[in-house]
Amino acid sequence: MTDPTGTVADAQKDNWLDRHAPEPIKPYGRLARWDRPIGFYLLFWPCAWGIGLAALAQPAFGFGWWAAVLMFLGAILMRGAGCTFNDIVDRDIDMKVARTRSRPIPSGQVTSREAFYFLVAQALLASAILFQFNRFTVYAAIASLVLVAIYPFMKRITWWPQLFLGLAFSYGALVGWSSQTGGLSWAPVVLYLGTILWVIGYDTIYALQDIEDDALVGVKSTARLFGDNVRPAVAVLYAGAFLLWNVASLMAGGGVIFAGLSLVAAGLLAWQLWTLDKEVPRNPFNRFYNNHYVGMALTLALLAEWVW
Repeated sequence: MTDPTGTVADAQKDNWLDRHAPEPIKPYGRLARWDRPIGFYLLFWPCAWGIGLAALAQPAFGFGWWAAVLMFLGAILMRGAGCTFNDIVDRDIDMKVARTRSRPIPSGQVTSREAFYFLVAQALLASAILFQFNRFTVYAAIASLVLVAIYPFMKRITWWPQLFLGLAFSYGALVGWSSQTGGLSWAPVVLYLGTILWVIGYDTIYALQDIEDDALVGVKSTARLFGDNVRPAVAVLYAGAFLLWNVASLMAGGGVIFAGLSLVAAGLLAWQLWTLDKEVPRNPFNRFYNNHYVGMALTLALLAEWVW
C-alpha cells in the first residue's frame, strides 16, 4: 500500500527531504534519493581513493582537493541520474516489490516522462562539472555511461547484476586518478578491480532485503545465487578487495602507514560479516551502510600515507 504522504517505504524516517523540502520538489528528490545520501557517498569514495592514490604516486603535486569537491558534487548528480534512470526502467518490477512500490513512479507521484526530463537536467549539470577536468578524464567518464545504461537490465538476464554495478560504481577510482595525472597506469586499474569486488560484496548484502520478493518476480541477484553461502562468498570478495587495495597502494609508492591504517577498513568489513543476519529487520541495510565508513577510513589512510 502506498504511503499517503508520498514517503518511500525504505527511506529513513523523518528525513530532511520529507520534513523540509517544498511539496513539488519532494517526488524528484525521492527519485534522486536525496533522502538517502549513502548512494552518492559510495559513488564518491572511489573517486577520493583515485585522487589519493595519485597523490602517493606524485607527492609534490599533492592531493587534489578541488577535484574531490567537484567529484563529490558530480557523484550527487550522477547517482541521482542513475537512480532516476533505474526507476524508469524498473517501474513495472518496482510495483511488485514491497520495498519499492512506494517509489515516485510506481506510486504515481511522477510520470515516466517527467522523470525523463529530470534525468536529462541532472545529466546536463553533471556534464558542466565533468568539463572542468582534462580531456582524458572527460572521455573516460563518458565511456562509463555505457555501464550506467546497461546496469538496470542485468537483473533480468544474469545472476551477477552486482558485478555490473561494481563496474559502474567503482569507475571513480580511474577518473579520480586520471583527473590528477591525465592518463592511467596499473595502480589505479588494480584499485578499480579491488573496488569492484567491494561493491559486489556490499550490494549482495543490500540485496538480502529483497531476496523473497526477487524470487517471486524473477529478479536475479548474487544474494539469491549465493543462497546460504552469502557470508563466506562476501568474505572472499571483501578479502580480495582488501588485498588489491594494498597492492595498488604499493604500486603507487605507498608503504606501511597505509597498510596499517587500512586495517581499520578491514575491521569494519569483518564486523559486517560477523554480525550479518538477514532475518533481523534493517540488519542488512545497516551493514551495507557501514561501507560509508570503510570508504572514509581508506581515504584517510591514503591521506596519512601522503602526508607522512
